[in-house]
Amino acid sequence: MTARHTISPLTPPTIVDSGEYRAGSCNIGPAEIAQRRMFGHIALIASVAILLALVFLQAPAWTRLVLVITAGGSASGYLQARFHFCANFGSRGVYNFGAVGAVDHVASSEDRARDRARALQIGLASLAIGLAVGIVAAILPL
Repeated sequence: MTARHTISPLTPPTIVDSGEYRAGSCNIGPAEIAQRRMFGHIALIASVAILLALVFLQAPAWTRLVLVITAGGSASGYLQARFHFCANFGSRGVYNFGAVGAVDHVASSEDRARDRARALQIGLASLAIGLAVGIVAAILPL
């Protein structure tokens, strides 16, 4: 089933189930999606482990800001998996629906621009989520 969509840097991503490249909406297939989801899981576990370690060690509250990195990484992995869109690929003008590691190049300059805009959105959303988690962790009275 193919989802219909309009592409604008300000519109939310549309999830495409057709398994084909769609500029600004879908640039990775099942193998790449699974890899990003796994990264999200690993970074989430790392975030929880770091938080627990910092609380256990009674480290100063400001040190919990390190969670910006791991929580942002986790958010990035989950967002890319959810939207079937790799921000790195979008920035580089490539896509992949085959085995992990192989890529094809996006031919159209307009499509590359759409991909770069979506990659920026994912990056900014991941940063915002990471900052929110880090700040909340730092101000919690743990």
